[in-house]
Amino acid sequence: MEHAPCISQIATLLADPKRSAMMWALMDGSARQTEDLALLAGLSSSSASAHLARLSTGGLLKTETRGRKRFFRLAAPEIGAAIEALASASLASAPQPVASIFKHTTPLAKPRPLHSSLLRARLCDDHLGGTLAADLYQRLLEAGWIEQFDQRVSITLKGANELALRGVFIQALAQRTGKPACACPDWSERRPHMGGALGAALLQLFMQSGWLSQANDSRALQVTVAGQREIHGFARPAELEMAL
Repeated sequence: MEHAPCISQIATLLADPKRSAMMWALMDGSARQTEDLALLAGLSSSSASAHLARLSTGGLLKTETRGRKRFFRLAAPEIGAAIEALASASLASAPQPVASIFKHTTPLAKPRPLHSSLLRARLCDDHLGGTLAADLYQRLLEAGWIEQFDQRVSITLKGANELALRGVFIQALAQRTGKPACACPDWSERRPHMGGALGAALLQLFMQSGWLSQANDSRALQVTVAGQREIHGFARPAELEMAL
């Protein structure tokens, strides 16, 4: 076990509800003042400063000085990815089946509201997450491009042919590590989006086509005008796509 990464320090820092609330407020990649984070977490400025100092010392936050003001932001994109993974894990580890979690939102408290761009489209590991991704997953199911049985997702023959027309080839997906396709829990939508090699390939296609763009270190993705049209038309019947 000597080569195992030490995650206990990070886990300890994130275990405090007040600290995790402040970290959650920074998930959109923004930089916030102590006073703003204190208000969001329900803390006094002095208490918030103490918590923020611990998070900074622990390497989870970095500070920026603007005049007399100090601003805090996530130290690296990987920090945000780790927090999102924990949020997704809270869904997957719930005592009820994941499928029922996607149908019923009441058993779990909703996370603190985030910036709308992060909720709409964001990086989730190596694939697309958010409302845009969850809507796309549902269209892929309804169009018969994928099938889901319990927690297993497979790409149909129709889906393979349609994806090939758009430059995504199933043979290439099979050569990647991990699952070709899987339903990834989406903590903000409470329904799945596409993960696995297919999810990564679709994100790559959307980025290379100029439909999505990423600014700085934020995990939020911007949807371009062309992307608004093309992604919403992806996997729609031809007659409906023309009507968009």
